[in-house]
This record gives sequence, C-alpha cells and structure tokens, in this order.
Amino acid sequence: MPPGVRGPLDPHLIKRFISRVFRLGASSQPIVVPREKHGLGRERISSGSRKVCEVLRERGYQAYVVGGAVRDLLLGLEPKDFDVATDARPEEVKRLFRRAIVIGRRFRLVHVMFGDETVEVSTFRAPSAPEPEETLAGETHERDAAPDHQVDAHGRILRDNVYGTREDDAARRDLTVNALYYDPYSEAILDFHGGLRDLERKSVRMIGDPRGRFREDPVRMLRAARFAAKLGFRIDPKTRAPMRELAPLLENVPPSRVFEEMLKLLLSGHAATSVRQLRDDGLHHGLLPLLDVIVEQPLGQRFVQLALGQTDERVRSGKPVSPAFLFAALLWHEVLAAWAKAEKKGAKRIPALYQAMDAVVDIQVSKLSIPRRFTAIMKEIWSMQPRFEQRSGRRPFALAAHERFRAAYDFLLLRAASGEVPEELVQWWTRFQLAGEAERTTMLLAQGPGEPGRRRRRRRRRRGGGEGQPPSAPAD
Repeated sequence: MPPGVRGPLDPHLIKRFISRVFRLGASSQPIVVPREKHGLGRERISSGSRKVCEVLRERGYQAYVVGGAVRDLLLGLEPKDFDVATDARPEEVKRLFRRAIVIGRRFRLVHVMFGDETVEVSTFRAPSAPEPEETLAGETHERDAAPDHQVDAHGRILRDNVYGTREDDAARRDLTVNALYYDPYSEAILDFHGGLRDLERKSVRMIGDPRGRFREDPVRMLRAARFAAKLGFRIDPKTRAPMRELAPLLENVPPSRVFEEMLKLLLSGHAATSVRQLRDDGLHHGLLPLLDVIVEQPLGQRFVQLALGQTDERVRSGKPVSPAFLFAALLWHEVLAAWAKAEKKGAKRIPALYQAMDAVVDIQVSKLSIPRRFTAIMKEIWSMQPRFEQRSGRRPFALAAHERFRAAYDFLLLRAASGEVPEELVQWWTRFQLAGEAERTTMLLAQGPGEPGRRRRRRRRRRGGGEGQPPSAPAD
C-alpha cells in the first residue's frame, strides 16, 4: 500500500483515476509546435489577452490563449474575441485585475476589461465525473465536491464547477480545432488532440466519443454544424454518425441556451449554409417549425433563402442585423398557415391574423425562449403587412409614419421577391415614400371592394328643428 494511505483504496477513487487516464483519449504530452512552423506571432494576439497572460505568468500561474481565436488566426480570419485559460481560480484572477467580474452559473468565468476589449478567462476544467474528487486519505475537496457537478437523467450536464489540469481542460473541449493552446511567451502552440491536422484536413471532429459528448451537452451538435458551415469544413464521419439519432436530446436543453446557439448560427454570416447543414444532419426538427416543412413549401423555401442570404450579406459587410426581423422572416409562413386555418374556422381576417401570430409565437417561445423584446417587434412587422394593401384615405400616411415602417417595408420587399405579393404593390410604396405631400395625395387609390372604408357618421336631427327645418312633432 502506498505510504500515507489509510485503509484500502476506495473503488470510486480507482474508477475516477482510470477515467482520468483514459477519458476522451487525453494526451499527457501535447505536440509542441514552435512559431517557425505555424507562423503565429504574439503581435497578432490582442493586447488585452497578452496582458492577462503576462500578469498571470508573473504571479506563477499558467496562462494560454485558447479556442476560436487561435483557430481563426491560423485560418487567416479575424477573431471576434480572445479567451484565456489558466490554472488560477476565478477569485484569484479577479484579485489581480482592477476591472474584472466573475460571471456564470454552470461554470464560473472572469471577464477582464481593457477599454473596449473584454477578455474571458476560464479556469482549467476537469473531465465530467459524478463522484467527488477525493484525496488518497479519503478527504473530499470542498471546491470540487459532488454538488458542483450535476447531470440529468439523459446525461446532460446541469452544473459543472470541477477544476482540473491543463491536460484535463484540453480533453474537456468539444472540437479538436477549438483545443489549441497558444503561449504568448514562447509563441508555441500546444496541440493535444490533432487540431492542427484537422485544420489542414478541413475537418470538424469531436474530441473523444461523440455519442457520450453529445449526451453531456446536446448543444455540441449545433456547434459542430455551425463551425462546419462557418469554416467551410466537413463534419468527421464518426462525429456525424450519432447526430440524427441523438437530435431529440435537444428538447431537454433549456430554451434559452438553444436560442443563444441558434442566434450565433443565424448571425454567423453563413446562416444559409448553416440551415442546410442542420437539415442534412437531422438537427432542425423542433427548433424552427418551418424548417420541418420547408421542402414541402417551395414559396416558403424561396422566402427563407432570400432572408438568410440578405442577412449573410449584411453580416459580412459589417452592417447591423435585426434578430427580430430575421425570426419574423423564418416564421412568416408558419403564421400564414395558422392565419388561413383560423379564417377557415370562421374568424374574420385581421382577428385571424392576430390569433395566428399569438399561436406561432407561443410555440416558438416554448422551444427557443425568444425574448419578448424580439417577439413584440416580430408581431408588429407581421401585423403591418395587410395594411400595405390599403392605399386610400389617410391610411398610407399613418402607416408610413409608423416607427416600424422601414422594417415592415423591407419585409414586404422579401415577400415580393419570393413571388408572394405583386411587384406593383412594392413599386407603389417605394414611390410613396419618396413623393411629396401633393404627389402622395394624387397617388391615393379609390377605395376598392375589399378595402373597408371609414363609416360616415349620421347627423343627428335636433329636437325643435333647426334653421330651415320644421320643428319635430311631439310624440303621441
């Protein structure tokens, strides 16, 4: 028996030790690639992340730039942000920086702020394990005890504040291309899982057993699809194999997390490719209902493709994109179907539209947790569409003055481009916006048969008559 050990070894401890050795195929010795081979110099790392690594290193901690920033720089892309991984605990990191806050519930992180730059700092994480970490003496570390690691009945991680070594942390990451560690001091890249090789092969590959990793966090399937679309890579066959079977596990993920991942996917600049990737991998069912039936609706398919294409163009050109507008476009043909159904049941046209909007939004909020600030705008855009058909009286003036007019008009343009409404309608409203007051008045159309006009109020006859009128006869 090893010295210092009291009593027989706990079988749970043995199990944990074995899982540490074999879990996810982690390598104790990474491949160290010098700058001469990968060409990535520290000058390309953001000043904030360099400063964080420098301060942590001076205090005796390990610190590396990790994740998407390293991947993107190697691919010649501009990273959106820089993340740092360290063996320092969150509270220790916070003490070293004046502008730093601890965030997160599933796993605590530190945001360190330098002017406009925010560097996310995470502590090395250990592989998931249901048992508490114990010393050989049988003592339990309070910081790594079981309450910090919880899973549900399907194996999905609910809470995970279990810290570990650098090697553990590399094994915990989802994709090999996201598990590259860059040391700003030596300018070397540490590659534990063949990430550099997969970058060369243009392959998205899950670290470890894909089936087990997807059960731990089903959102990883969406991430794999998103990165494949964004980078123009293909998903590794072994990684892709269990996706279609495990796709129903996404229903167990909190809607807010699914919404966050879907928003990243749709605003990535590669939304059209990402949606096709979701469909190809069988991951779309239940996320957005229209994606389930889009193949059966050619008109709806063209509409969605136009919306996604325009969104991608705006993202790539650095223009702002409204998530509310995008979700309004993605769900529009669901609203149309529900609208027709409500009218068929006898509801009047406009009340039927409002019933349809409420029904579609309620379904989506339960699945994606779309924030109320977005759903309110979506409903405004939808409800304004029938008003574009009203081109007489004062209605066009009131519609053009609406705060959501521009978004609703852009939505009308999409409908016309997909063949849903006549081009003449769009041309009329385009001209109406640019016209002066006098020209607008001449543009107004006579009230059509399908366009309700304003009721004229009847003039009430006054008792006692008026000028030129005989007095009313008294009642019998």
